[in-house]
Amino acid sequence: MPEKHNKSLPSYSSSYWREADTEKRFRPLEEDIEVDTAVVGGGIAGILTTYYLCLEGKKTVLIEGSSLLDGTTGFTTAKVTPQHDVMYDQLINNRGEEAAGLYYKAQVEAMAEIKELIHDLNIDCEHKAQNAVLHAGTEEGKKQLEKEKKAYDKLKIGSEFTSDSELPFQTKASLTMKNAFHFHPVKFLKPVINEIERLGGLIFENSTAVNISGGEPVQVKLRNDCTVTCEHAVMATHFPFDDIRGFYFSRLHPERSYTIAVKTNKEVPEGMFLGIDNPAFSLRHTEINGEKIALIGGEGHKTGKSSNTLAHYQNLADFTDKHFGIDKILYRWSSQDLKAPDNVPLIGPAITGRGNILTASGFKKWGMSNGMAAARLITDYIAGRSNSYAELFDPRRSHLQGEDIKNLAKEIMDDGKQFVASNVRGKEAEIDNLSIDEGAIVNINGKKAGAYRDSNGELHLVDPTCTHMKCGVEWNNAERTWDCPCHGSRFSIDGEVVEGPASTPLDKVNNDK
Repeated sequence: MPEKHNKSLPSYSSSYWREADTEKRFRPLEEDIEVDTAVVGGGIAGILTTYYLCLEGKKTVLIEGSSLLDGTTGFTTAKVTPQHDVMYDQLINNRGEEAAGLYYKAQVEAMAEIKELIHDLNIDCEHKAQNAVLHAGTEEGKKQLEKEKKAYDKLKIGSEFTSDSELPFQTKASLTMKNAFHFHPVKFLKPVINEIERLGGLIFENSTAVNISGGEPVQVKLRNDCTVTCEHAVMATHFPFDDIRGFYFSRLHPERSYTIAVKTNKEVPEGMFLGIDNPAFSLRHTEINGEKIALIGGEGHKTGKSSNTLAHYQNLADFTDKHFGIDKILYRWSSQDLKAPDNVPLIGPAITGRGNILTASGFKKWGMSNGMAAARLITDYIAGRSNSYAELFDPRRSHLQGEDIKNLAKEIMDDGKQFVASNVRGKEAEIDNLSIDEGAIVNINGKKAGAYRDSNGELHLVDPTCTHMKCGVEWNNAERTWDCPCHGSRFSIDGEVVEGPASTPLDKVNNDK
């Protein structure tokens, strides 16, 4: 009998890319060390920065709080293009044509560097040339794309504007940028990790950095009290873990988005598509065991501000089934991204007057090319070379204008509202009424606790106060985590840090009666 279609979502979140990460694990750092440079964060920005610094002859250590590639890099859609949503028109208006042109050029050069690295290291990472396509299904969206096309023309960006697309639903306009590509991010970075080792670089996993102190040299302190002494420290931790001095907690907007990998009845078209209407959906494909598999993404929202995160996956599934037909949903996964007020990443010296502490953050869902751009810029900075994009990405920039200022003010006000709302909750759930695989805020002996009942019926209890800045966390039923709605920290059912800026676990709670 033919196999029945299975349109149900997988029970647990799992990234297809991460299945390729079968290499050896690295031990934790359990002693004090001295190096030239400490890079904290094992995603694409941290790995590539470490690699290029090793090529410079710098004694470099790469430190990761969990496992390499276990953050956003391992849960991306891995579309590599300078077409980062609708942004060039706004960038011209807010920062001028020169800055907008530099941003485009930085992405093009980063893409070329990725392809050069693939060639030099003979990396088999399923690299495939694709067109990048923005599309709109509304008149308002069409007007946005018309303005974006004019911005492309000002910047001499090659593009094609049409009134339709290859998608199986009506579009009123599409804007195509050629010479983009997609690839397998884990397969791309695994050989780079091997090269770091060959070049003498040090790598440690399960080693959480919590603080940076000192002047020259700098001391990076780990949670286990070990210290890395270095000339330069790089925070490539997605959200800078030492975020107070640079006020990064008020400058970075954390957002979650969702992806499903689907075997479809109708073949998805070639290309990388992104809708600009609301809700917006993203589409690319990959091949699994020789079959073309659709990667459908979208449903973004601020971290900690969705009462039913599983519903976002279901919405993606409904969209896919309507337009392509679902044979089987193979994987589902989500990721977290950060956005600066002006939509330009923060790359370079993290703090005014402290040029030996650097950061790379705010890639706003486009971390593949921006991760490479960050690695090259930071390497140039540490090596004492000039870089054409240093001013554009400088984290210390203070020239926010117009909508950028409004975005910053909105973020600060929203954080304040979330702090109050998350600490003044309504009625808590009854702990005895929690079902299997259910999490909720409960009351234990007159105090709030975050409770989750696992498949064996065992309760996992934590203090629901985020260890970053004391906001109350919210239950994420899709990923089975506790998420902070203020600055995006995330914690496991037992309180361990899953996502920063928090670096300290949630306290555990006893259910003693």
